[in-house]
Amino acid sequence: MRDDYSGLNALAAVADKRSFTAAAAQLSVTPSALSQSIRALEERVGVRLLQRTTRSVGLTEAGERFLSQLRPAMASIRSAFESLDAVRGRPSGTLRLNVPRLAIAAVLDSILGGFLAANPELKLDIVVDDGITNIVEHGFDAGIRLGEMLDKDVVALRLTDDLRMTVVGSPAYLSERGRPKHPRDLHAHDCINYRHLRSGTVYRWEFSDKGRDFTVAVEGRLIVNDNELMVRGALDGVGLAYVMEHTVEQELADKRLVRVLSNYCPPFPGLFLYYPSRAQLPLKLRALVDFLRARRSGARTS
Repeated sequence: MRDDYSGLNALAAVADKRSFTAAAAQLSVTPSALSQSIRALEERVGVRLLQRTTRSVGLTEAGERFLSQLRPAMASIRSAFESLDAVRGRPSGTLRLNVPRLAIAAVLDSILGGFLAANPELKLDIVVDDGITNIVEHGFDAGIRLGEMLDKDVVALRLTDDLRMTVVGSPAYLSERGRPKHPRDLHAHDCINYRHLRSGTVYRWEFSDKGRDFTVAVEGRLIVNDNELMVRGALDGVGLAYVMEHTVEQELADKRLVRVLSNYCPPFPGLFLYYPSRAQLPLKLRALVDFLRARRSGARTS
């Protein structure tokens, strides 16, 4: 039974990561040990569960059916182990978080060391993911997401104040090309586009004018899928960039970047920690919730 359970964990990890290397890293085993565990499981059930190619790995149809029925039971087993933390009186185990890139500087940079120091028996497994991932389905304990993207049936804890997007450009670029007065003027400018990694679609810049929300499809010679590259392009005078305001605070203060179209970029709900509504919160997640709540309370009173 023990070997079967390790095989099930291995199968779920590979299915989520679509990579033996990434799944092995998550489970702290070698890729060869992971492969052997899954091979033993497939021999045990007599059905191929994974489809392996030279470039990718994924579930077979039988594997998808098998794992979809197993996930609730695996969640129950994890919950049973977590219930022992309450008896011990201290959080332990691995806390899995799904977070977007923008949460790294806004939230995680200032808490990682302090939270782990306060909880020496806990491990953090953080997956940086800009997509909309179902945290329950993929085995995460909690996630961080913008408030406007939260489902109504989750518990949410505010982590930041409202955020704001901003359009920025270098002084040299604006001196040469002029400042746009309205978002429609962006069609006459070089703009740095952002491409969503999962869907491959190019993001349309979002604005609001007198309460009316609208988007603009901009054009330019640079397309990226990383915020830091967008900022770098703007600093180098490649074009205008549409970024989170807090990510360019220093560049704005140093006047290496200049803000434009501010009247058309209203604030929106910031970042929240979210997790499924449960009758009893696992102690490891409770530790994170309490830590983040105390940190935010302290920041607001200082």
